[in-house]
Amino acid sequence: MNQPFTTRAWFPRALATVLLAVAAGAPPAVARQAAGDTGIPPGAQALATIELPRGVLADGQALPAGTYSVHLASPETTGALAVLERWVEFRREDMVMGREVASLVPDGEIGDVAKSAPPADGNSRVEVLRGNDYVRVWINQNGTHYLIHLVVA
Repeated sequence: MNQPFTTRAWFPRALATVLLAVAAGAPPAVARQAAGDTGIPPGAQALATIELPRGVLADGQALPAGTYSVHLASPETTGALAVLERWVEFRREDMVMGREVASLVPDGEIGDVAKSAPPADGNSRVEVLRGNDYVRVWINQNGTHYLIHLVVA
């Protein structure tokens, strides 16, 4: 089903693209990632349990407010910057309720991307952004930051 083109629909993807471009300007960590040394195991794995404060859209699908387990998904994304992006799934009781692309930012580069202090290693934070129109899920696992930007439904 095609979604109408609106600012609310394209903003998270545009923001992710900008974040990746900023990360691409920092050679050391990105060079290691471009060479395939991300330290992130391939395939699916659990990242965090989060609480969404309101309903959002994940890849165009409605995702109601509530508690979700966030998992890396398989297959991985493809393309030139695939090493900096991964699909994640929002699950309830082992059922996939929705999925979205997460931007991956190495620990040494997160200061260039986000102004606020990151969650501690092994923790996550859910923030409502930009006039209550967007939700950011920020997961920090083993020095890799997973930024997931969702449009409020």
